Amino acid sequence: MGEILLNADNRRLHADGRRLHVRKVADLNKKFLYKDLSYKIIGCFYEVYNELGPAHKEQIYHEALKVAFAEEKIEYEENKSLKIKYKGKDVGIYKPDFIIENKIVVEIKSVLNMPKVFEKQLYYYLRGTDYKVGYLVNFGNEKIDIRRRVYESVRRIKSA
Repeated sequence: MGEILLNADNRRLHADGRRLHVRKVADLNKKFLYKDLSYKIIGCFYEVYNELGPAHKEQIYHEALKVAFAEEKIEYEENKSLKIKYKGKDVGIYKPDFIIENKIVVEIKSVLNMPKVFEKQLYYYLRGTDYKVGYLVNFGNEKIDIRRRVYESVRRIKSA
């Protein structure tokens, strides 16, 4: 697939000029759930990582993120109990590290290598609750690892 360019109408094109999509780029940006809030949160993740580095336990990053969120005036709840549902019935409790502005779930880790099971857990936590967007952040490696997961599209398919 070649380089992607924009034409005068802000439509995405391949480098050879073929139209890639009929939707305008502005329409694609509208579909990014909680875009502005997400950018602020990610900025906090990087700020904490750049200051503390990869050598601490999860609790240290948790406390540092509380400071960063407060500075950015991001509302959050920590360790909130969320009910997990199965076929409409409550079957358990999940306590994410943070719920941001009652929209986004944040799970933090501090491990050398993040196993795929952590990602799957976040996906299933989103699936079992009413939240659409989650971030899994690993502070424990040489590079911060931020993974964003969205469950909304699956909900739409189920309800269709």
